[in-house]
Amino acid sequence: MTGSLLTFVIPVRHQDNAADWGLLTQRLQQTIRSVSAQDTPGWRGVVVANEGADLPAMPPNWDVVRVGFPPNVLHERGSADKETFYDAFRLDKGRRVLSGMMAARDSAYFMIVDDDDFVSRRLTGYVGANKGQIGWQIAVGYLWEDGSRIVFLHDEFARICGTSHIIRNDIYELPESFADASEDYMKSMFGSHVELPAKLQQAGMPLPKLPFPGAVYRIGHAGAHSKSTGLMAQIFSKDRNLLQSTVRLSRIRLRTRSLRDEFFGGSVAAQPNGQLEQQSR
Repeated sequence: MTGSLLTFVIPVRHQDNAADWGLLTQRLQQTIRSVSAQDTPGWRGVVVANEGADLPAMPPNWDVVRVGFPPNVLHERGSADKETFYDAFRLDKGRRVLSGMMAARDSAYFMIVDDDDFVSRRLTGYVGANKGQIGWQIAVGYLWEDGSRIVFLHDEFARICGTSHIIRNDIYELPESFADASEDYMKSMFGSHVELPAKLQQAGMPLPKLPFPGAVYRIGHAGAHSKSTGLMAQIFSKDRNLLQSTVRLSRIRLRTRSLRDEFFGGSVAAQPNGQLEQQSR
């Protein structure tokens, strides 16, 4: 792969860890469509998936990196304690992300994108106009539930969503070969969207905030590994008082044509069954 300004890396779970592979790939197509709508050249996309996984055809600017990692035996928590469960997830995700980054190691910046989320079409242009910074955190972004005509503007987006950081290549200190990477390195650098930004903060290099909403976190669907609740539950959780709920109510937005154009790949939107629907313009 030739070098690019910004590479979007999408790690895909082992096919044996997917309850419905058909729905997963349909949502993956929607995420790819979203990324592909970038309004500035200089970007590439990398999908990391296991050998034998049936993937949709890739559009221009996309590559597939095939890996041979086994299924995550703790993909579902079961009786495992929370930390063991999260640790297994971080390793599984971390080694997939590292594989994707190493295949595009000449990229100036990387963004890890979950395989069911959406991104702003303005990202590549902003990175190009501000090249040199260590990266950015998406402090503000939208929450969206399949089929909903509304979105919710969340002001702590980087805390709750993995599709939330753009980071300069050298910050990752990519190894010469995959064999040189320790499990702890893969888990802390690529398996968690919280650990690396926290390390940068502690080192006196906090990630600047992206000055506009940069992504959409798809929540509440059956295939969500985070087990996120639906949109209304997120907005009106029982642990919030009336004032907090009122403030959050003010952050509800209609999923307008301009939002579809910026985040959902233009006039095509995702539906509850994972299919794509043409929207009227």
